[in-house]
Order: sequence, then structure tokens, then C-alpha cells
Amino acid sequence: MFDTFVFYALPLSFTLLVACALTALVSAGVLFMFRLRVTNQTLKHPYLDKFPWARLPLSIKAGILLDYFLRLTFPRSRFWIIGDANYRLAHVQPDDVSAHIKWPLMGLWGGCFVGLVAMLVLWAMILIKMP
Repeated sequence: MFDTFVFYALPLSFTLLVACALTALVSAGVLFMFRLRVTNQTLKHPYLDKFPWARLPLSIKAGILLDYFLRLTFPRSRFWIIGDANYRLAHVQPDDVSAHIKWPLMGLWGGCFVGLVAMLVLWAMILIKMP
């Protein structure tokens, strides 16, 4: 019975992992090549008032993009890092932000988080299947 589950779950989790990786790569490519300036001008993170985008290290840039994602995805939450993003970006109304701005952020971070879960399931299935 459990072998049947592993037989179907292993290729499904691998396929989901590959799909999430491709989604994140395409979304990141579109965001960084075409939409980054418009996204920053629309959502106006407070860190960008102190330093320009080009002078920030990659980890801070990723944190800013994560704050945008969390604000647009969970606008009413006050829990942990999501609440901090909502506090910092309280001036952003998620309903007023166009899909033109939203989809690269959703694809980038959604692909990362769903892909992380798929990777954990994949490794668990591989370890279960090992003799």
C-alpha cells in the first residue's frame, strides 16, 4: 500500500519541484529585467528612502521583495515577519496594486516556498524508498 503511494508521490514531487523552479526563474527574470523600477516606485519600501536600490546588498534587496510579497499576499496578518512587512508597507493597499506588478512577485516567492515544500517531500520519498 505504502509503495503505491511512494510510486506516485516521488515523480509528482519532482515534477512540482521543477515547475516551481522554472516559475521562480521566469518570474525573477521578468521582475529584474523589466519590472523592478515600476515595482519599487509603486510599492515604495521605506528602506529605499534611505539608500538607492543599487547600493543595497543582495540580501536586503531580497528582503524588500519578500516584504512586497508578504504585504500583497497576507494584508491583514499581524503575525511575525508577515506582520512586520504589513507594518512597514501600511501605505500600500493590495487591492489597488495591478496584476502587472503582482504576478512576478507572486511567481518568484510562491515558487520558492512551494518548491521548498516539494523538495522536502521529494527527499523524504527518496529516503523512504532507499533500501
